[in-house]
Amino acid sequence: MRNRVASICLVASALLLSPAQGQAQPQKKPAAAEKADVKKAAEEKPQEIDLDEGAAEEGPVTAGQMTEEAAQAKRLFDAERWSEAALILKRVVDGDTGDDEGNKQIAQYHLAIALYRLQFYQASYAIFSQVADKPNHLKFNETLLWLSKLATQLPEPADIIERVGKYKTEQVARFNNPQQRDLYWQLNYMLGRYKYRNRNYEEAISLFDKVNNKSTYYVQSQFFSGISYVQLRKSVPAVKAFQRIIQALDEGVEGVEEEGRMRDLAFLSMARTYYSASVRLDDNNIPTIDSTRLSAAVKYWNRVDVASEYWLDALFEQSWAYFMAGMYPQALGNIHTIESPYFPNSFYPEADILKSVIAFTICQYDDATTVVARMKKKYEPIKKELESILNRFKGEESEEKFYQFLKDVREGKANLSPTIRPIVTNALSDRQLLRNIEYVRVLSEEEGRFKKAPASFRNSPVGADVTDALDFARNLAVRNAGTLARDRYQRYLDELNEHLRDSSKILIDITAAERNKLDQQVVSGQLSKEESQVFGVVKPDEEHVLWPFNGEYWRDELGFYRQVVVSKCSK
Repeated sequence: MRNRVASICLVASALLLSPAQGQAQPQKKPAAAEKADVKKAAEEKPQEIDLDEGAAEEGPVTAGQMTEEAAQAKRLFDAERWSEAALILKRVVDGDTGDDEGNKQIAQYHLAIALYRLQFYQASYAIFSQVADKPNHLKFNETLLWLSKLATQLPEPADIIERVGKYKTEQVARFNNPQQRDLYWQLNYMLGRYKYRNRNYEEAISLFDKVNNKSTYYVQSQFFSGISYVQLRKSVPAVKAFQRIIQALDEGVEGVEEEGRMRDLAFLSMARTYYSASVRLDDNNIPTIDSTRLSAAVKYWNRVDVASEYWLDALFEQSWAYFMAGMYPQALGNIHTIESPYFPNSFYPEADILKSVIAFTICQYDDATTVVARMKKKYEPIKKELESILNRFKGEESEEKFYQFLKDVREGKANLSPTIRPIVTNALSDRQLLRNIEYVRVLSEEEGRFKKAPASFRNSPVGADVTDALDFARNLAVRNAGTLARDRYQRYLDELNEHLRDSSKILIDITAAERNKLDQQVVSGQLSKEESQVFGVVKPDEEHVLWPFNGEYWRDELGFYRQVVVSKCSK
């Protein structure tokens, strides 16, 4: 029994291929004709024995007269006596009552609802997942409604989106009526997320467009619509989607958590979209700049709130835009802000790359060499320490061990040096990771509710199913969270390695420049003395004044620093 239950949980939690959908219903034949067909087929072809106990039926089934025990379960279910109903429904599903396949499917559906009502959401989801895997199940269509309900009870890592992906747009369209309009919008959003995940961006956009601006899923839909357009390299409709987010927030759209964060994320996304569209490489890999789009990118980076978690990212990304526009004082001024004492935990090794590139561009070779040397001295020990920690988590059960490391980092218990503690914390702080931690917490809460259930329920076959579903889901969630955390950590390390390699390339260019062996293409990109008097001078407007920096940072000056640039190039 436990093996079979384990297989049920596996089906509920793993990402399976979708079964064939839209099969035509065969016409009913006389019993004699059916027997003759079976006999003929057996004579023509050796019979195949299906060893998969959970294999989907070849065609739809019907429900006949239910047994008295099944009828009793239904009466208890209708009376909302969920625990008592679940015990008998489980017997029907297991075939212990002698009911036909149709009534077993109906009992399975009711059992999932009973477990939902008992707040055993993971166990309920495990059963509804089985139903969603079988398009010919008698309750396949009705299950879509319950998947939408479960999506509000279980965090995103439970992957209910994958189950909604088993359905077609026509089946979602059944909910497009005045009474179920909110549900219709939610399902379009979830199905759109499924299409987005599978890189079907055009289909995803079509589904996101069906989510009305009155829906609590409207802002999320517009965000993923914008990202889908970015993937399709369509910058104009992408920006329009992000702008609709700002408009909706300004108009007071309901149901959006952290409105300020979503607003800043929309501004950041618009800036990145414009920046990507502003830089094009010609046939010789020489960049050409669209100044209009680059200016638009800078404008939207400036709109990210200074108190936002994205502000430093916006400031640094803006620095590259300033560099591409030849506005070196602004680029260096932004980096000056990022490196201020107000942000001791900031981690932007690429800022040193940009500083050295600017120094190289204005032929300040000694300064460029110094910046690179300091960068290597600072970050090479950090790289070795990060690699040493990662090497601890190899071999069997490495995912579970890294998950525990993730929890220790989040709780401040990890054995890390003061140098790398903020770096590791930042690496393991993205929201997707936090959602996985939340999923494990939700499963632990459900386990706590189960332990408070009556002993007659806990020790029953239904109780065994609940236990197995929780155990399997928790183990899978821990492994997934550990894998994701390790990937995030590895990405940080890979990026640091890449920046250190870039610094070595800059040293090579500096050596070539000092020997007058620079490629003409590189020389043409350097800033002459005459040009530096135009592009390197800081000119305040009527709303600002120049105030010399004396080594002391002021909070209200963050983001407004500028650095005078003087070229030593002889051209």
